Amino acid sequence: MNVYVVLIRGINVGGKNRIPMSDLKKYLEDLGFLNVSTYIASGNVFLKSDQQPSEIQAKIEKMLPRRFVLDAELIRVLVLSYEQLKAIIENKPDGFGDHPEEYHSDVIFLMGVDSASALSVLDPRDGVDAIWPGRGVIYSQRLSALRTKSRLSKIVGTATYKSMTIRNWATTTKLLSALDAMKRERHHRI
Repeated sequence: MNVYVVLIRGINVGGKNRIPMSDLKKYLEDLGFLNVSTYIASGNVFLKSDQQPSEIQAKIEKMLPRRFVLDAELIRVLVLSYEQLKAIIENKPDGFGDHPEEYHSDVIFLMGVDSASALSVLDPRDGVDAIWPGRGVIYSQRLSALRTKSRLSKIVGTATYKSMTIRNWATTTKLLSALDAMKRERHHRI
């Protein structure tokens, strides 16, 4: 049984696509996923399954509009294994996320789009924004004192934005910690 984090794009954002986490958990359990739990209401789900990530993604993307009233254009699902999320964190640029008092650091998770395409819609402002491509992600950092001058929000109106979901660095590392705990729990039971 593998542990996964599921990132659901476009739910519980700005009053749109409201999904109670307790309902989401129940419907995912109804699909046969085990040890389902959620972290904050912005579409972070942990689960165990023997299925492949693509199968999990397809089942969840099919279930969501059947169970909830959603603007389906905004909804996308990304399923990451423990190893994939760990690699994203371990392969971060030097210093990325190390100074939260000075920088806002985000991981832009890519969903069916490559980093070259995603980078093409980003327009970092010198002295404010910095971006780095990664495997399946883009690392984005903004100088906190000048974050209102950041150009990151300009991606919202682009077609490519629909293939991205963003988590701040603190959330991203907490997601890995939760997966790590699930993985250790599994090993203790054997």
